[in-house]
Amino acid sequence: MGNNKNIDFNCDVAQGFGVYQDGSEFELLDYVSSVNVSCGFHAGDPVTIKNTLLKCKDKHLALGAHIGFCDIQGFGYRPMDLNSDEIEALVIYQLGALASFAKSYSLEIEHVRPHGAMYKMAAENFEFSLAIANAIKKFDKWLTYYGFANENLDKVAAETDIIVAREVFADKYYNQDGEINWEQKDFTTPEITMNRIRTLNHSGQMKVTGGAFVPMNCDTIHFGYKNPTIIETIKKANEIITPTPCNYNKVVSSGWL
Repeated sequence: MGNNKNIDFNCDVAQGFGVYQDGSEFELLDYVSSVNVSCGFHAGDPVTIKNTLLKCKDKHLALGAHIGFCDIQGFGYRPMDLNSDEIEALVIYQLGALASFAKSYSLEIEHVRPHGAMYKMAAENFEFSLAIANAIKKFDKWLTYYGFANENLDKVAAETDIIVAREVFADKYYNQDGEINWEQKDFTTPEITMNRIRTLNHSGQMKVTGGAFVPMNCDTIHFGYKNPTIIETIKKANEIITPTPCNYNKVVSSGWL
């Protein structure tokens, strides 16, 4: 089947720490167009970050900062109650760490994607997401903010005038309001996931719980390496869509190329 829309595929990397490493995340590098590199707070020690950047450089992938709460023990899955100043410092600290590594190896970071509890809180709370966006803009207004595709992200884009990438998950259950059911386990059947990707690609809609279809504006699809059937799924997804980085897609759509 042909590709009807340019869509980015992204995955998380540098998700280990010290001797606790899982190399399975790197199996996705041949099938994505952008990666989110952990910055040391929820995962990713300095050596892990450096080695990950070099692997991604060899694959010519768009690099992004995978920011999270300072919660190694909880892998960034536990929410934290922070004010806007604390969020700003948390975001800029992590961006600075990854940007320094990237500069050392003649690389640049192009986007920012929250992790775990931070991602969920940004999806559900406009003010929290706005604080993240303002911190990103203060660091570099040209960085793209990867966030959950919903009204909150659209409002943040309008409020801050930064670039956003609307992200969907092909293997998660969506409620009829277009929000994710975070309590439900992910799909592990590649056929179900692929049907969703086909529908999203051709009609811009997402099948939700109950069988209905809702419009879904999508710039990037996230693939989680913890899904046991992820390799089979992402290989099939590449047969439907040739993944291209979000920034490249923005340039093409602007008419510059």
